Amino acid sequence: MAEYLSVLKMSVMEDDKKLLSLLEQERINSLINIIPKGFSTLLDIGARDGYISNLLSPYFKKVTALDLEKPRTAKENIITVKGDVTQMEFPDNSFDVILCTEVLEHISPKLVDKACNEIMRVAKNFVVIGVPYKQDTRYGRTTCYSCKGKNPPWGHVNSFNEDKLKKLFGPLFLESISFVGRGGWGKTNVFSVLLMDLAGNPWGAYDQEQFCLRCGKKLIPFLPDNRNVFQKVCSKVAYLLNNIYVHFTLSGPTWVHMVFKKR
Repeated sequence: MAEYLSVLKMSVMEDDKKLLSLLEQERINSLINIIPKGFSTLLDIGARDGYISNLLSPYFKKVTALDLEKPRTAKENIITVKGDVTQMEFPDNSFDVILCTEVLEHISPKLVDKACNEIMRVAKNFVVIGVPYKQDTRYGRTTCYSCKGKNPPWGHVNSFNEDKLKKLFGPLFLESISFVGRGGWGKTNVFSVLLMDLAGNPWGAYDQEQFCLRCGKKLIPFLPDNRNVFQKVCSKVAYLLNNIYVHFTLSGPTWVHMVFKKR
């Protein structure tokens, strides 16, 4: 029986990975389609491994891939730069098109305005922004077993909707908006969050690369079978409450992509 459950769990995990892969491909395809073409230069902020920079390189004479750690890519027309979106060392109006996706949700709330102002400063024509849509950052959060600190899933410390992005990029003209994915990120409620915290957040997103935001240590997966009776009761009640709650909430898209034009 134990072997069967282990195989079943692995099968579910593989299905989840396939679903995430399909959603990620849908997200990337959307970005490629909406990015304004016919310009010379593009800055890809948060380029990571340079995957999207490579896909966009045929459309621009020069692509600059920027991240906290210098991205790696072998394309001739791609320049890799180590840098921070909150203080970029580029002159004003340096790039025809700016792409910033899967970045702003990771920026400290105190620095989001500064990051957006920097993006607008170095943009010459267009700014393309992609973020998770209306994510409830309490859902799937983790507990660090070094400092007991609570962490949002995947280091997403900010949640966005179209109105918040319009306000952040107020000086720009909204050219287009598109939504990607279905089902959203999951919702929860204050009672389930409290009970899950008491239970140690056993089903949080521990498979993330981000470290604890409080102490900086690696987040260690919590094994549900290692909980005491009190924690098991708390997580069970939290799970039941959340199942009831989601029946009264509407699911939405997973990401929002917005194209702004500099006036």
